Amino acid sequence: SAAVETLNLDVADFGANYEKYLNLDARGLHEEAAAALDNFRYLLRGDAHNYLQLAADYAGCGLYEEAADVLHGALPDQAGDVYPMLHYTLGYLYGKLGRQDDSAKQLRAGQAATSAYCFPNSLLDMQVLEYALGQNPGDARAHYYLGNLLYDKKRHQEAIRHWEASTELDSSFPTSHRNLALAYFNKQNDPGKARTCLELAYAADQSDARVLYELDQLYKKLGISAQQRLEHLSSHPDQVRMRDDLFVEYVTLHNTVLRHEEAIGLLNSRKFHPWEGGEGKVTGQYVLAHVELGKKLLAEQAYKEAEKVLLRALVYPDNLGEGKLAGAQENNIYYYLGCALEADGRNEEAKKAFRLASQGIDEPAGAMFYNDQPPDTIFYQGLAWSRLQGDKEAASRFNKLIDYGETHLFDKVKLDYFAVSLPDFLVFDDDLNRRNEIHCRYMIGLGHLGLGRLAESQAQLEEVLRLEPNHQGAIIHLQTAE
Repeated sequence: SAAVETLNLDVADFGANYEKYLNLDARGLHEEAAAALDNFRYLLRGDAHNYLQLAADYAGCGLYEEAADVLHGALPDQAGDVYPMLHYTLGYLYGKLGRQDDSAKQLRAGQAATSAYCFPNSLLDMQVLEYALGQNPGDARAHYYLGNLLYDKKRHQEAIRHWEASTELDSSFPTSHRNLALAYFNKQNDPGKARTCLELAYAADQSDARVLYELDQLYKKLGISAQQRLEHLSSHPDQVRMRDDLFVEYVTLHNTVLRHEEAIGLLNSRKFHPWEGGEGKVTGQYVLAHVELGKKLLAEQAYKEAEKVLLRALVYPDNLGEGKLAGAQENNIYYYLGCALEADGRNEEAKKAFRLASQGIDEPAGAMFYNDQPPDTIFYQGLAWSRLQGDKEAASRFNKLIDYGETHLFDKVKLDYFAVSLPDFLVFDDDLNRRNEIHCRYMIGLGHLGLGRLAESQAQLEEVLRLEPNHQGAIIHLQTAE
C-alpha cells in the first residue's frame, strides 16, 4: 500500500503509520492493527501538538471523521489536564460532522481546560477558535487564545479587541490583563492603561513572580521613584525570592536609595545563576555597593575599613554566579582605594592605585550592550590623573566625555538585528533615542564635574534624572556636584 511505501522512505511518518493501522483494522487483522496503533502512539509521544498536526492534515482533506478519531485517541482515559486546543478542535470537527451535542461538550471542555502553555498558532487553530466563538461568544478563554494567535501574526488591534472581550467576560483571569498591558504600552502608546491592566493582572494572581517583575519594570519606565518601587517589592518578599532577575532589581533599588550595606547583605544571602541578558547585573550591583560603602567609610575617616571594603569589590564571590571579564574596567575602585591609602599616609601604595585607576580605554562609546565602555571609567581615569599631577591627561578625558556627549546627543539610534545580551528587560518597547540622550547627558555631566564646572554638571545630571529617575550614576554623582 501507499502507507507501506511511505514508511520505507520515512519510518516515523505520522500519517503513514496511522493509515497503516486503519488499513490493517479494515482488513480484520486486529492483532496487527493493535500493534500498529501502539507504534503510532509511541511515535507521537503523547504530544498534543503532534496529534493536532496530523488532524489538521486530515481536516484539510475534508476527512473530518478521521481527524476526530486521531484527536480522540489523544485524550486521556480519565479526566485530567488536557491541552485546550484538543478539545476545541474536536468541537470544531464534530460540528463539521453535524454532531452538535458532542461539539458543544468538547467546546465546554476546552473552555474549562488549564490555559498554561497553550499557544495556538496555525491556520486550523484560528478557524477552530473562530468557530468556538461563533457557537459561544461568551467564551472568555477562546477570546484569550485567539488574541494570542492574532498578536503573534501582527494583527495587534484585533488581538487587543479579543483580550478586552476576555477581561470583560472574566476579570479574574490574569493573563488577558497582562497581555493587554503589553499591547497598550507597545502598540497603542498608552502607558496609563498599561499600568491599570498590569496591576489588575498581578492582583488576580499575586503568586506570579514574573508578572510582579514586569510590573516593577513598567513602574521603572513610568518614572516611579526607587523608594516607592522598593516599598512595593518589599511587600511581596516570597515572590521577590523566586527569580534572580527580580531579586537583583530588589538589590539595585537598595543601592539606588543608598542602603548599600543592606544591598551587600542581600547579595551575600543568595546563590545566583547566569542568564542571557543578565550579564553584569549582579556583579555590577556588588561592586557599586562596596564602592559606595567604601566612600562612606572614607568620609568617616575609617581609612583601613574603607580599604578592606574596596579590596572586596575587586573579587567576585562564587555565589554571584559570574566571573570577571578579561580587562574589566575597575577605575572607580582603584581611585577610591588610592584615596584611602593616601589618607592613611601610605603614599607609595596610593600612587600605585592611582596609576591603575588612570589606565584603560579612554575613548567614549555608546551604551547599548552590557559590556560597552561605561563613561564612569573614563571619568575616574581623569580623577586619577589629577591625583598624579597629570592635569593635561585629566582634562583630555573630561573633555572627551563632553565632546562625545554633545556630538551624539541627538543621534537616531537603531538596534542591530542580531543584538544579544541587551542590558534591559525587553517586554516593554524601549525608546532607544531617549536612552541615547540619557547616556550622552550623563557623559556631559561627568565631564563638567571633572573640570570643576559644578553648575553645568548639576544641570545635565538633573536632566538625566528627569528622563530616568532611577539612574544610579546620576544620583551618585549629582551628590558630588551639589
